[in-house]
Amino acid sequence: MDVKPFTIAVEESVLEDLRQRLADTRWPDEIPNTGWDYGSNLAYIKELVEYWRTEFDWRAQEAKLNEFNHYKSEVDGLDIHFIHEKGKGPNPIPLIITHGWPSCFFEMTKIIPLLTDPSSYGGDPLDSFDVVAPSLPGFGFSDHAKERGMEVQRVAGIWNKLMTHNLGYSKFAAQGGDIGSGVTACLGFSHSDSLHGIHLTSITRPTPYLGPGSRPVTEAEQALITQRDKWFDDEGGYNHIQGTKPQTLAYGLNDSPAGLASWIVEKYRTWSDCGGDVEKSYTKDELLTIVTIYWVTQTISSSTRMYFENQKNLWVMEQDQKVPAPAGMAMFPQEISKPPREWGERSYDVRRWTEMTQGGHFAALEEPQLLAEDVRAFFRDFRKA
Repeated sequence: MDVKPFTIAVEESVLEDLRQRLADTRWPDEIPNTGWDYGSNLAYIKELVEYWRTEFDWRAQEAKLNEFNHYKSEVDGLDIHFIHEKGKGPNPIPLIITHGWPSCFFEMTKIIPLLTDPSSYGGDPLDSFDVVAPSLPGFGFSDHAKERGMEVQRVAGIWNKLMTHNLGYSKFAAQGGDIGSGVTACLGFSHSDSLHGIHLTSITRPTPYLGPGSRPVTEAEQALITQRDKWFDDEGGYNHIQGTKPQTLAYGLNDSPAGLASWIVEKYRTWSDCGGDVEKSYTKDELLTIVTIYWVTQTISSSTRMYFENQKNLWVMEQDQKVPAPAGMAMFPQEISKPPREWGERSYDVRRWTEMTQGGHFAALEEPQLLAEDVRAFFRDFRKA
């Protein structure tokens, strides 16, 4: 299939409309002195929105993004957007890296140079990769599905075709977190013949087999189950509404940029290793680049629909079943789920397990150097002599 160069170029009328909507925001009330206890803090969102309206320079961010090589290519009837950067080393491995929600391809822009050109960042040129960083279907500049069923298993099939057919790689590696970890796990399960291996920063999928004949749950595994249950009670409201009524949510978020920023930025604060101050991990420009991509592409609706589709297609392992592709896992301390290695080994052929000392859910954006070093180390063993 054709691979066509693509340039990000948002129409000025879209940006003018955005600024006017920001100026016309109708703010909610808030109980005084409650911080972030009830959700996004009013004072911070007002500050962020004012910066977005008066100081944030989308054209500057657009120009930075366009320094990468962007393309689109049709797979299964969808035009898929992706960055494709060739490795600067003697034997680069093709690597597809997949973002999650409420992230987008922008999350990968810090890690791409570390992986394509390691020698410029203190690494070994022998560890270079050809990096493909796509936008998930329904996210950013990729088309969204016009029918039901766009879940992680289907995306994995699209990625396999993109890499092997459209881009012509006979074998490749895969990395991902959040929804991207589910896609990467499905690649490792259904397309292992195409893969060197997979690298994950979260392992919420698949659900391991825990029925008759399985080994007893360890104390650490039971602590994980308890931690997950508490997390969903405390923080999982977004997951439930996006998994059950995403269309209802979409009317407000697609119409109000302040509402969209509030919905997204609260997740970056809660899921990152920032101690409650989101700007310890990300700049306003980084946060607003992500939110603006959702706004100008009008993809908040199609992106949240993937939660609905994934919940309709749960992936539970059968007895003695594992993802066959060799797996490396980097566990960051402020990740949503904090599994012990034995939990990962129930469903994966774990070859490398790294307990990181800092970082959270959006590892490629928050701790790109740590993640890049672990990805390089894991795939080093799979390179041809």
